[in-house]
Amino acid sequence: MGELINKKCTPCVIGSVALKGEALQPLYMQLGEGWEIKNEHHLEKSFSFKNFKEALEFVNLVGHVAEEEGHHPDIALTWGNVELKIWTHKVDGLTESDFILAAKVEAEFISHYG
Repeated sequence: MGELINKKCTPCVIGSVALKGEALQPLYMQLGEGWEIKNEHHLEKSFSFKNFKEALEFVNLVGHVAEEEGHHPDIALTWGNVELKIWTHKVDGLTESDFILAAKVEAEFISHYG
């Protein structure tokens, strides 16, 4: 998770633009396995669990991280699976904050589920 884990999500300022192309790669390379950049628009990852209870517990962990960072992903919860989509709505694309949130979520997953 590189340097991202030690950073804090920051709100967009007027004039902020989404990252594209090569600007995404240094940030993407700092994420754990399984994260995908979709259409240079959002990050996506699916997390698998033994049962619904574990998946729900993880959703709550993600919610806690999201509140601390002031940056909130789209979360889909099904039996034994949680899918996250992360992007910055104000720029309709990816910013460094999206990668920071993904790295922190990944750290929580590793910490709790190995």
